[in-house]
Formats: sequence, structure tokens, C-alpha cells
Amino acid sequence: MDLLYAPWRSPYSESNDDAKKADAQPGQCVFCKQLAAHTDEEFLIIKRYKHCYVLLNKYPYNAGHLLILPLAHLKNLSELPTEARAEMMELITHATTIVETTLGCGGVNVGLNLGRAAGAGIPSHLHFHVLPRWLGDTNFTMALAGTRVISFDLDDVYKKLKPAFEKLKL
Repeated sequence: MDLLYAPWRSPYSESNDDAKKADAQPGQCVFCKQLAAHTDEEFLIIKRYKHCYVLLNKYPYNAGHLLILPLAHLKNLSELPTEARAEMMELITHATTIVETTLGCGGVNVGLNLGRAAGAGIPSHLHFHVLPRWLGDTNFTMALAGTRVISFDLDDVYKKLKPAFEKLKL
């Protein structure tokens, strides 16, 4: 495909934010700034846990695109304490089930991009992607028109997912 048109990602793609730097510090990191603000609903933070948190991606590739992140500003898996790694895997495991049952998707992609060369948009703060998928969500529209159609409202998806994560005890 020569063209993938995703206008909802333009504000992120066009920004030269310090958060995109591989060596961004916590004061520059968009994730750390959002955590520090304590306005979770505004920043689509679904739930904070002891070591990690769940965030609805503001610039999603698909409905319900979640990010699972450590609370600490770390960029490598090897930097995570054992307890944080264990909690992160538990959250990823539960998040896949939650998006399948709550959103009714047919499958889930789980991914991690370590470093700019691997595709990390914000390489300084480790984060896993949990991406719900439906049969047909890659269809002729993308192939022929270069356009991805996502017909959902972020606030609605947030309100659907939040109760399931609120019930989750780790």
C-alpha cells in the first residue's frame, strides 16, 4: 500500500514533542506528565495498579487499543523489577480477555516496540499494546483507498472498559 490515511493520528505524528526522544526524561514524557496530573479520565487512564497502569490509546489503530505501562519511567524490560514485570504480564493477560468479552472482538494483537528502530513512538517509556481485532477490520477500504475506518467514540469505549478493570484485583 502506498498510502495509509489516518487523520486522527496527525496531532501526534506532526508534533516534535520531547516525549518522542529516546532519552526523554520523566518531565518530558507524555505518559509521566499524564500520571502526575491525576486527571485520569481526561487522559483516558483506565486504572492504576501497584506497579503499572492501563491507558486507552488516544491515537488508536483500532477501537479499544490499550497501552499497558509501568508507573516508573523505564524504557527496557530488563529495568523492570520482578514484581512490576509480573504485574504487567497479569494485566496484559486480563486485558486481552476484557477487550474480547467487553468489546466482542474476534482476536487480539499484543505487542511491544523497544526503541525507535523497532517502531516505538515514545521509546523512553516502556509500553505494551493490546489491540482488539475483528474479522474484516482490514478490508478493501484500506487496500484500495488507503483509509482505515474506525467508527467509535473514545469516551464510549473508555466507559465500557473501565468497570471491568475496576473489578480486577491483582
